[in-house]
Amino acid sequence: MARVLGRPSARPARRPRGPGVRRAPESALGGRSLAAQVFVLQVAIVLLLVVAAVVALLLQVRHDSTQEARNRSVAVAQTFANSPGIVEALESPDPTAVLQPSAEAAREAADMDFVVVMNTDGIRYTHPKPDRIGKKFVGTIEPALKGETVVEEVDGTIGRLVQAVVPVKAPDGTVVGLVSSGITTEHVGGNADRQLPLVLGTAAVALALATASTALVSRRLLRQTHGLGPREMTRMYEHHDAVLHAVREGVIIVGGDGELLLANDEAHRLLDLPPDAERRQVLDLGLDPGTAELLASGRMVTDEVHLVGDRLLAINQRPTDLADGPAGSVATLRDSTELRALSGRAEAARERLDLLYAAGVGIGTSLDVTRTAEELTELAVPRFADFVTVDLFDAVLAGEEPETRGALRRTAMSGVRKGSPLYAVGERIRFVDSAPQARALMTERAVLEARLAQAPGWRAQDLERTGQVMEFGIHSLITVPVRAGSLVLGVVSFLRSERPEPFDPEEVALAEELVARAAVSIDNARRFTREHGMAVTLQRSLLPRTLPEQNALDIAYRYLPAQAGVGGDWFDVLPLSGARVALVVGDVVGHGLHAAATMGRLRTAVHNFSALDLPPEELLGLLDELVTRIDQDEAADGAHGPVSGATCLYAIYDPVSRRCTVARAGHPPPALVHPDGRVEYAEVPAGLPLGLGGLPFETAELELAEGSRLVLYTDGLVEDRQRDIDTGLELLRTALERSADGTPEDACRSVLDELLPARPNDDIALIVARTRALGADRVAEWDVPVDPAAVGEVRSAVAAQLAVWDLEELSFTTELILSELVTNAIRYGLAPVRVRLLRDRTLICEVSDASSTSPHLRYAAMTDEGGRGLFLVAQLTDRWGTRYTPTGKVIWAEQPLP
Repeated sequence: MARVLGRPSARPARRPRGPGVRRAPESALGGRSLAAQVFVLQVAIVLLLVVAAVVALLLQVRHDSTQEARNRSVAVAQTFANSPGIVEALESPDPTAVLQPSAEAAREAADMDFVVVMNTDGIRYTHPKPDRIGKKFVGTIEPALKGETVVEEVDGTIGRLVQAVVPVKAPDGTVVGLVSSGITTEHVGGNADRQLPLVLGTAAVALALATASTALVSRRLLRQTHGLGPREMTRMYEHHDAVLHAVREGVIIVGGDGELLLANDEAHRLLDLPPDAERRQVLDLGLDPGTAELLASGRMVTDEVHLVGDRLLAINQRPTDLADGPAGSVATLRDSTELRALSGRAEAARERLDLLYAAGVGIGTSLDVTRTAEELTELAVPRFADFVTVDLFDAVLAGEEPETRGALRRTAMSGVRKGSPLYAVGERIRFVDSAPQARALMTERAVLEARLAQAPGWRAQDLERTGQVMEFGIHSLITVPVRAGSLVLGVVSFLRSERPEPFDPEEVALAEELVARAAVSIDNARRFTREHGMAVTLQRSLLPRTLPEQNALDIAYRYLPAQAGVGGDWFDVLPLSGARVALVVGDVVGHGLHAAATMGRLRTAVHNFSALDLPPEELLGLLDELVTRIDQDEAADGAHGPVSGATCLYAIYDPVSRRCTVARAGHPPPALVHPDGRVEYAEVPAGLPLGLGGLPFETAELELAEGSRLVLYTDGLVEDRQRDIDTGLELLRTALERSADGTPEDACRSVLDELLPARPNDDIALIVARTRALGADRVAEWDVPVDPAAVGEVRSAVAAQLAVWDLEELSFTTELILSELVTNAIRYGLAPVRVRLLRDRTLICEVSDASSTSPHLRYAAMTDEGGRGLFLVAQLTDRWGTRYTPTGKVIWAEQPLP
């Protein structure tokens, strides 16, 4: 190409022919020079390879010789040192006489230079030269005296050699002598002398082949350059010249002095050059100053775009003197006007596709209506519009189906600048009928107001505010209704202020596509909000609204439903007889309405079972049977999965004895905070989750000091996707220790601040109960003999105790109640019989005996002599009942305090 462009064109009017032909001998000379260079280079490479091979051979032979000498020295020395009879020879009166013949025989057999036996002081017993026997060994022997093998290279009396020293050990492991064998490196050498002729011969052959091949290449180059005659060379250049002027790319050659040497036909057309442009200065051709300066400068550029007339030209320019060529430059020109237009349209289409793809990925990441609307505004600003607002009906935000008319609420807004006069987020808006938003809602079609200054319907919404909006720079609007099926959920407005061009109909289609994709996500979020609200309403209706009044525990609690869906966690505080209180926490696997409904069934069952005053382990056993039956019913129905996996913890605290009985079914253990602030997790047998059945539940009995705290919780508090349960339990311990001096409310706040994740994946139930004790001054007990006459004594003692408590008003009814209960215990029960009075929120009367039979309330006939006692007890008390104990039963009754 350089040769073609380096000569003038073949057209006679523009340039003469011939300079290219006259340069043919120079090309031939250059070919011969190249052949000579190739020849010298190949010879140098071959010589370098020969030298490298010889050096490598010598180094390798030296290394191999040394290694072989070391191996042979060690082998011979070890073999001789371990040979039979050497230890006895060393201990003989004349070791040299015994060992010298065998050492020499071994040396000759192994082709070694010496085999020397010495004592532990290094004095030789043997040597190939007898005059050196009895002299000190030359070498290192200290490691060998320690039982190790020494291999070293030394300059010995027979030259440079490699020698090994090994110990001779007695049967007990003691070193009794040393054996050294050695060989000179010259003795094992000689490979280099044998291989060097072969290497040199190979190098000579390679050099001859290189010379022959170089000569062949040289002859071929000469033949290719000088074999053509003048006519053939001229025809070849004519063909190249024709191609040069036929290409659809302008080519310009400028000399070092700024003179235009060559311009092909396409360059004449693109630059509108005059016919006599060649041989003139580029700066005098009437080109625009920027293009002329670039072509005359000769600087290197790549795809630099210049506006020449109505064309956009991409110019590439390179200097011609980079490789000792003539001064000047070569430039190519390409018309990129149509390409730029097509590229711009393709880029716009690509950006729109990217925007739609981003909408599909980035909108609807959460099932929250407001957040979904915010994602739409954040995506469209500033890629599509400068301001975007989303206005939805209030019913949509609540999860309901909206009406098509009425006020909307601004749900989300994003913009490139702050301080815009648009309606703020959260503000209720009622659009007038002429407003573009109202028309979009009525027609359910997008409305384009390309120029808001010319849109009276839009300005009629609020003349003062719309004037401020226009002063702010907002000048173009697209409003699109948010449609999901047959529902219209609201309207989205796209506004433009920074870019001067208004929205066009193509952008309306893009806006509709964006809103259509967002509408699906908003409607999904609306449906989820509705279902989530229904589930939360059901769940909260099944959970306790307020805690019952009781004096045994000071209780604070928290219940937080999961963000992703309603779960089946629950808790309860249940007052029991005898001033006792039951604490319950449970967890049903899964989320949704089914889990909430199952939780309600289990909570109701716990209420019913607790009314029977059952021990914790028996209550969990009945609950386990209930879950098993529920699973069987669900399996037969096939609508839902099994409940198996539900957990529960049931604890009963007695303020009189300060004992707490706890049982759990697969639930996390309770935390116990002692009055001194120390936190521990109670050792309560875990048990299987409810519904698995087959094994009884076990209980643990804890004695709690007054002021202790019992902390019950569900696994959603201590376990989530970011941490395991062990980490959660340690964080819970830390939070409880930090709040040990505060109230139970403080403890709840501290625990949630420490452990609550940003978006809980599971329900969280937490109970913090601080224990109280019913003091001895509020408890009275008597043992009652099994004698009807003892009833009078009990009545007298009770009357005296009520007088101490200032409860004389209750003496008559209390005496009557206890008379009936004690009489029944004496008549129908078993010893021992005891009476206990408790002054709590109510006056509690308890009569216990060792019998397991329980009296029943019934209507007595007119002729019956008995059966009216319990009827009177039921009429005189708020509550009464029977509680079974391991040793019998307790009949109790409660009266309100005056």
